[in-house]
Formats: sequence, structure tokens, C-alpha cells
Amino acid sequence: MAEQGRKKVVIVGGGFGGLYTAKALAGKDVEVVLIDKKNHHTFQPLLYQVATTVLSPGQIATPLRRILSGATNVEVLLDEVTGIDVAARKVQLKQGFDVAYDFLVVAAGARHSYFGHDEWEEFAPGLKTVEDATNIRRRLLLAFELAEREAFLHEGDKPLNFAVIGGGPTGVEIAGAVADIARRAVSNDFKTIDTRKARVMLFEGSPRVLAMYPEELSKKAQEQLEQLGVEVHTNSHVTMVEKDRIQVHDEWVPVRAVVWATGVAASPLSRLLGVTVDRAGRVPVEPDMSLAGHPEVFVIGDMSTLKDTAGVPVPGLGAAAMQQGTLTGANIAADLAGSPRKPFTYHDKGSMATIGRNRAVAMFGKWRLTGFAAWLLWALVHVYLLIGFRNRFSVMREWMWSYFTGERSAWLITGDCD
Repeated sequence: MAEQGRKKVVIVGGGFGGLYTAKALAGKDVEVVLIDKKNHHTFQPLLYQVATTVLSPGQIATPLRRILSGATNVEVLLDEVTGIDVAARKVQLKQGFDVAYDFLVVAAGARHSYFGHDEWEEFAPGLKTVEDATNIRRRLLLAFELAEREAFLHEGDKPLNFAVIGGGPTGVEIAGAVADIARRAVSNDFKTIDTRKARVMLFEGSPRVLAMYPEELSKKAQEQLEQLGVEVHTNSHVTMVEKDRIQVHDEWVPVRAVVWATGVAASPLSRLLGVTVDRAGRVPVEPDMSLAGHPEVFVIGDMSTLKDTAGVPVPGLGAAAMQQGTLTGANIAADLAGSPRKPFTYHDKGSMATIGRNRAVAMFGKWRLTGFAAWLLWALVHVYLLIGFRNRFSVMREWMWSYFTGERSAWLITGDCD
């Protein structure tokens, strides 16, 4: 129960931004209520490894209650926020209840955007949640199984094609992982089809993959993808997605499975705050990440758009959301103590993208790494950032097993195989 006179902070979303805000306020003289429609925090940078059979969901997701169990002033509510009344300082829950606040932190994240073609999602799922990852994993595994069944029963020889739409970090990582599955991980498991002949195609609308990286790293990334057997198609716009095929410009390409890895749209909650949002639904915020005209409301992470104190646009990365959450908690504590707030400054700790076994690219300031060195650094950093010793140990064990044996542990298909 809240103590009389204590200020209440309501945090919407248990992703990196919301979680790190709650952690920053743990033990402070304030009541904190964290609301999320999921009971767990997901380490999104490794979602693609769940989708591509390396890891299981429990290895990258941790219950929010467990993470915050030591914070006696933090309550976790499993519910969905459906409305925000900024004037009345309350949020509405799907269950029909209202929760009042003195401070509000909106960190509900983002989903994939289909640029006005939401009907494509049925055939080309994106990757933002554990449910997305298990859905993609099922589709990828079914593609191999159904190709084997058709070949065995002499029902035809349909091409075993996979398409990844989007050449950003997620697209590059998934394409490399699918190629590795086909060329190495399951190449001895099927008797009738030759999985090594599967086509893995990556389509990117801009002139190069990993466009946010320096050109030399983009070039290295494409080279490493092609070494794995991925067909990289740049300057290629997908104009239609249907069952078992996609259209690239005017050409139809048959596919067994498609993954959507481009386009981001902020949570619909951004449109409930009474301000003008950008094309991606992101909310422009003040330097301290508060809402203009409402200093008690903070919008952080993928839901916000901001230039930091150096005038640099803050990227939509987990590292940025963590830093924003930490500073938001500190600014709320400063308000309670009567101290001035601090503006947000993004500390760029580098960027990395893995492409496959022994392949990755990384940049840290002026430093550039590719190949095995970048891959090893990527692995160490991601294990370190995982929450909980058990998850760190489990993920490291799975990676070592997969590295030395080529086998993957999460080769399970749930549901009907049709």
C-alpha cells in the first residue's frame, strides 16, 4: 500500500525504457506502478535467435516481478492501458479501472509498420515480441518440413525460398541465421530435399544494407552475407505480399516464408497524448524528455523523437531507451527533492550486428571491427547485458553447444502442421 502523501509515478511499458525508469526509482520515497500487458521483460536484441531456433523464449525473457522483487516501492500490474487523460492525470485500463498519477512515464515502445498495408502482416510477420519470434520460428521450420513432405510424396518440386524484407540490423541478422540453418544446421537432417540449395533473399529498398553504418561496414556486411549464401538485393522495393509469393517491382517471387524487418511505428498510445506526432507516430519531447506543457508527463524510448544536448537525433536503440529511463527516474527524483532536472545526452557506446557464425560488424567511435573479432565482442556484450545470471549462463551454454556441434536446441513446431 502507498504511504499517505507519497507521490505516485505510473510507468506504461516494461521494455528497456520503462524498466530502467522503475529501477532508477527503486527505494526512493515515491510509489511506482509499472503497467504492462505482458508479465515479462524481453531482451529484444536476441529475439531473432528465438525466431531462428538458437534460443528458447525463457532464455531472453524475465518476469518483471522477479526483476523488481527487491524494490518494495514498485508495484507491477498486468493490464493494458487503453486511454490517457493528461488533464485529469490518470490512465484508463482495459479492465475498466483508472489509475491516477503525479508523474507519468509512457514507454510503450513500437511495432513494425507496413506503410499502409497492414494486410501484409498475415503473410510477413515482423519481430518485436516473443510471440512474433515463435510465430516466425514456426513458419521457418514448417517451410523445411512441408518441402520434405511434398518431395517425398512426389507432389511437386516447389522452390525452397525464404525472403527477408529490410536490410537493417534485424533483417541482416535473420537472413544470416536462416542461411546458416539451411547450409549447416539441418543439412543432414532431411533425406529427400537438399536444404543447402534453399534460396535466402534479402530485399532492401536503399542502395546498401545497414545504411546507418559507415559505408565500409555496410560493404563488409554484404560480403559476409553473400559468403553465407544470402542473395542481397539492394534498391529493391517489395510492392506486394501475398500467400507464398511477393512482388518486387513487377516481378513475382515464390517464397515459402517471409519475415518483415523494415518500418517502425510507435505505440498507438502516442496519439492519446493530445500532441502532434511525426509520420512514425513518435512524440516530440522537451530536452528532459517531458511533454511540452506537461512537465509531469515523460515520453521515452521508441515512442519519442528528440535531439540531445549535442543536437544529435537520439536513435531508436535499446541502449538509448535504457539511458532515457535512468535519467527520467533521476529527473523525477530531482523534482521531489526540489532540484533542477537535467537534459538528456545520449552516450553512444557503439553499434553491432551479427551476420552468422564468426561473422559480424561493429563500430565504437572511430574503431571498426568485422568478422570473428566483431562476432566475439557482440556475443560477450549481449551476454553481459542480459538480465539475471541464470539467463546469461543458459545463453552462453546454448551458444557454445551450437558453435561446436552445429545443432540448435529450439527445433520445435507447435500447433497444426498445415
